[in-house]
Amino acid sequence: MTEETPGFEEEPEVPSGATPEDAEPKAADSSKGEAAPAGENKSAGAETALLAQLDQSRTALGERTADLQRLQAEYQNYRRRVERDRVQVKEIAVASLLSELLPTLDDIGRAREHGELVGGFKSVAESLETVAAKMGLQQFGKEGEPFDPTIHEALMHSYAPDVTETTCVAILQPGYRIGERTIRPARVAVAEPQPGASAPKAAEEDSAEKESGGPEQG
Repeated sequence: MTEETPGFEEEPEVPSGATPEDAEPKAADSSKGEAAPAGENKSAGAETALLAQLDQSRTALGERTADLQRLQAEYQNYRRRVERDRVQVKEIAVASLLSELLPTLDDIGRAREHGELVGGFKSVAESLETVAAKMGLQQFGKEGEPFDPTIHEALMHSYAPDVTETTCVAILQPGYRIGERTIRPARVAVAEPQPGASAPKAAEEDSAEKESGGPEQG
């Protein structure tokens, strides 16, 4: 039995042919192997953050695109509304101007009917009518056409045996329109069918049926 010398510790056994320094790289290698998972986690976290930022950017881009499309639609509607209002204002202004000329056109028409449209007066009158026509003024109203309360104004009323419906039998003042807008209805005299005019015809038909023995039976 040997006695241990106090003050000295036993050194670890070192394989033959190896030096104590050979054990140190193993410890270093083990420390490197433990640090690798931490680096991978950091890289995965950065990728997740980038994907989140990309999704946010895409959402923001979609919202801005929708806003731009909405603004474009509102602008187009605004342009159409302004153009429609501009056309309506122009039509109203033209209709107002031509309405003031209607009494003059009526005088020209009466002068023409009486053969008084001659000389320089005829030239001026025709020039005025031409300008009014270029501005879209159209005259309407003819004798013999059916009475239409939306474009005719009946000033006189009578009965006539030779009409089958309410008919314009005289044009007292022609009507005028601009496009689909009526600026003055035609003022007319109308005639309706004679009351009871169809009764004698029906009586004649009944008499003819009685003479022939009534209607044929199948």
